[in-house]
Amino acid sequence: MKVHHIGYLVKKLEKATEEFEKLGYVRLGEITPDPHRKIDILFLEKDGYVVELVSPNAPDSVVSGLLKTYKNAPYHICYECTDFQEDLERLAANGYVQIDQPTPAPAIGNRRVVFLMNSRLGMIELLEGC
Repeated sequence: MKVHHIGYLVKKLEKATEEFEKLGYVRLGEITPDPHRKIDILFLEKDGYVVELVSPNAPDSVVSGLLKTYKNAPYHICYECTDFQEDLERLAANGYVQIDQPTPAPAIGNRRVVFLMNSRLGMIELLEGC
């Protein structure tokens, strides 16, 4: 598995984008709404590192509770898989708990993603390979 991006939770997407741009990050496309998760997403890149800004666009968004707890902060690492199902099963067998079902991600070409939790590491995201 290869690191695809770091997920960064933000309350105000445009304001956070401005701050990342001050650090030299550049936008990779436009803000993309994800109606299933009720979030808006924007990818930025600097020196080969990709950050995914994630902001709720509804009070019942999947990240609304996390934002109350963590405020603006990194909250997951996304790994791109060459064999999505095999990697998911391997991680589950090694103590990672799947917290949602694989669903298409509009901001990443509708490739499937799934989130997992680990008590020692926190949240990770698996991204279906190209």
